[in-house]
Amino acid sequence: MKTSDIRNRFLEYFRDQGHEIVPSSPLVPGNDPTLLFTNAGMVQFKDVFLGDDRRDYVRAVTAQRCVRAGGKHNDLENVGYTARHHTFFEMLGNFSFGDYFKQHAIDYAWELLTRDFGLSPDRLWVTVFEEDDEAEDLWINRIGMPADRVTRIGAKDNFWQMGDTGPCGPCSEIFYDHGPEVAGGPPGTLEEDGDRYIEIWNLVFMQFNRSMDGELSPLPKPSVDTGMGLERVAAVLQNVHSNYEIDLFAHLIADAGRVLGGTDPGNKSLRVVADHIRSTAFLVLDGVVPSNEGRGYVLRRIIRRAVRHGYQLGCREAFLHQLVGPLVREMGDAYPELRTSQSMIEKVLRTENEKFNETLDQGLRILDREMDTMRGNMLDGELVFRLYDTYGFPLDLTADVARERGLGIDQAGFDTAMERQRERARAASKFSQDEQVRLEGVEPTLFSGYSNLAEDVEVVALVQDQVPVQALAEGEKGMLITRSTPFYAESGGQVGDRGEIRFGEARFAVEDTRYLMNRVIAHVGYAEGGEIGVGMRGAAGVTADHRQGSVHHHSATHLLHAALKAVLGNHVQQKGSLVEPARLRFDFSHSEVLPAEQIRAVEDLVNDQIRRNEEVTVEVMELEAARAAGAEALFGEKYDDDVRTIRMGGFSFELCGGTHARRTGDIGLFKIVSETGIAAGVRRIEAVAGTAAMQWMDHRLALLDSAAGILRVAPDLVPERLETLLQQQKKHSRQIQTLQEKLATGDSSTDTTREINGVRVAAVRQDDADVKTMRLTVDRWRSRLQSGLVLVAGANQGKVNIIAGASKDLAAQFPAGELVAHLAPLVGGKGGGRPELAHGGGGQVDAVDSLFDAAYRWIESRT
Repeated sequence: MKTSDIRNRFLEYFRDQGHEIVPSSPLVPGNDPTLLFTNAGMVQFKDVFLGDDRRDYVRAVTAQRCVRAGGKHNDLENVGYTARHHTFFEMLGNFSFGDYFKQHAIDYAWELLTRDFGLSPDRLWVTVFEEDDEAEDLWINRIGMPADRVTRIGAKDNFWQMGDTGPCGPCSEIFYDHGPEVAGGPPGTLEEDGDRYIEIWNLVFMQFNRSMDGELSPLPKPSVDTGMGLERVAAVLQNVHSNYEIDLFAHLIADAGRVLGGTDPGNKSLRVVADHIRSTAFLVLDGVVPSNEGRGYVLRRIIRRAVRHGYQLGCREAFLHQLVGPLVREMGDAYPELRTSQSMIEKVLRTENEKFNETLDQGLRILDREMDTMRGNMLDGELVFRLYDTYGFPLDLTADVARERGLGIDQAGFDTAMERQRERARAASKFSQDEQVRLEGVEPTLFSGYSNLAEDVEVVALVQDQVPVQALAEGEKGMLITRSTPFYAESGGQVGDRGEIRFGEARFAVEDTRYLMNRVIAHVGYAEGGEIGVGMRGAAGVTADHRQGSVHHHSATHLLHAALKAVLGNHVQQKGSLVEPARLRFDFSHSEVLPAEQIRAVEDLVNDQIRRNEEVTVEVMELEAARAAGAEALFGEKYDDDVRTIRMGGFSFELCGGTHARRTGDIGLFKIVSETGIAAGVRRIEAVAGTAAMQWMDHRLALLDSAAGILRVAPDLVPERLETLLQQQKKHSRQIQTLQEKLATGDSSTDTTREINGVRVAAVRQDDADVKTMRLTVDRWRSRLQSGLVLVAGANQGKVNIIAGASKDLAAQFPAGELVAHLAPLVGGKGGGRPELAHGGGGQVDAVDSLFDAAYRWIESRT
């Protein structure tokens, strides 16, 4: 049975048992800021299990894409070296939200495995929690499992909980016995870590709630959460012992071999690449872009690990993008969005692959040389950090290379070096604490602000420093919650409203409005003019200008999105947005810089829709009906079954909960102020609309008038006058450059030459020279020496520049890049480059002279 058939059969079986087939949620969790990635099928249902969300179904089944790399759940270092570790995998799962419980869950699992999948009952073993008599009884007396194949296991492995408090319950795990020819013992024995008995399905019975004091109390509606790894069960059904031998991986490994030149399907590097193309492609699909922090850095680590293994197989060119097509062939039917985003994914992976290729070779040569000459079995932490900082080697990549040589890394030394450079971006994201405030007994807030900006309200809760309180004294800051409110809470990219809530003489100044958990809206601000307490009634009023600015920019954002699709193509997807009263920011998928004519075309399209003064219509409809009607939805966004749609004439139709203009003409004017790239395959537009656009235009006109006055020409002649001045400036710059080059080896520089153990070295101090001039000096000295090393250093405009060069015959023994990387920290900077030419610098001008002696010592240590 093919992997795709197993996935489909699982979904169809539970559909036939009354389960709703729910699409996989994205790899970036939308409902849990504490998780780096979606790592289990239950993540998208977490709020349902907690009682904070309700669905119109009580049974669900999913094939959930998951990533375990980075954070608490990290399998990265094992991938490629074991039979079952992956960075990306699919979790098949069935769920009951207060409907069926243990009996049905066990019945379904047994029937699917033995009847539909055809597994022999004699090959199956199960475990139950040591105190779960009910589950044991069901397996033995209802299913007919022999008692000696039902094992009781302790809480460490067979009791699941979401956190320190909240829903939890016992597990029952199903294992497959590969037979006596494979080493290993049954679960619960000393030999259980062998490969004979493999867990294929975990049934979690959530029947308790754990309180703060650790006490367990029964849940009123017990639930079921199960998970079965698709790759694991495919290996069982296809009668292979390694996940990498199933049809899906066999095809991807063969494709990787064709691209990289490998032929052995058991090659570890081919397995790594086949695994990593899945996780990298799906992470990019779900909006993650390579970066130096958070989720983006995890993606970068996976990409670079794959590139290094491609290098191991002799590949020196970008190759990852060539494997996206084969991945789409294997998984595009199950995930159609993979196919529609193929071009974007390829561009992102190719760009990142090419970027790392620039430093990979040099970094590996440094690492190889160190490992060849080192004493002991531990790589120096300072070296590991330098590879990380200068050559972009993630820590686990260096550890991978070291492990292949039987070496470890000095983790403590690396950590110490990292601490000395704390300003570098850390890999962990920071999340708002406000979102974690849970108010027991407080119902979701009713938002009334679509139709009015003022309302009489009653205070139902107050929060100070994340803790509920009964009152806020005058001057105290906190959050105020009412049953209903006209204040819009920050969501969908639109910032929260501002205003005030009056209680007679006292008032609560609202500086921001946010959502807490369970859709409770919090007014963030401070008490003024007296104490404010729970139960008080007051008059809430939103600042009209603040709201109107947000309204204009939010409606303009919808028009901008539609215009970008019209001008650039349907590959454009929203990747993020910010809507403020004075501006908007829109991030979207596109791999190329927008030329001026495309920016103008987008701008003209938006302003044309504004001039048409089309009606903006709002309609609430069922989600599937809205999608069928063509409404634009954010991929991966979590929507209710009934959604709010915003239609602007025939030009834009989107799902949106934000506030909008009544007609497009109300926006007034739209102007793009910048277009930049923020990551591989992601562009950003910043724009202004309405009053803010007019103010921006007025400011630009004032600047033009000022420039005209300085240049003493009419405003219309400013470009012509500037062009003349620029041509004159270029002419003068060329003349200055010529003079500097003539001075480069004259009195403006202090140079010395010496011979160190047979190596000729030229050291030149050249102040007040630019980098280009200093490079010319290096070239001239290399020509003079023919065989030798050149170091040119000097101060210019408060900064230190260092240029080093090596003749071809000495570049391998004395790489210029390593010399500069060694010297730059002495002047408070960093640097690097090629073996024959490198550049660095820093800000400590008074330390320039120390560079030359340090260089001599470095050269002497290598001769």
